[in-house]
Amino acid sequence: MKKVLVADDRETGRELVRTVLENTGYQVYEASDGQEAVEQACQIRPDLIILDIHMPGLDGFQVIEKLRGVEGFSSIPIIALTASAMMGDRERAMAAGFTGYITKPIRLDALRAEVERLLA
Repeated sequence: MKKVLVADDRETGRELVRTVLENTGYQVYEASDGQEAVEQACQIRPDLIILDIHMPGLDGFQVIEKLRGVEGFSSIPIIALTASAMMGDRERAMAAGFTGYITKPIRLDALRAEVERLLA
């Protein structure tokens, strides 16, 4: 069973993603802030991470910078999750090392498709 870490400071967001992914057959772990995301990722070594860009403490860009510097994390797909859908945001996220990009409100079909694409 593939492991997915979902890091989002909003509990409702984590619950939605967890429900969709568990119903699709993934084992889901959660983090409620950036520091917890780094710690959880290093502990469980997920197959994929879904990372909210705007979180208290460490934001998504700081988290990805830390994780990409840890051995073994350069190839783990990390999806940016954001309510900011301004022109250039997707490109900035991809340039920072994200491998996927999903905007809020989350479209469940897009979430499933992106996760399946990156874990194929």
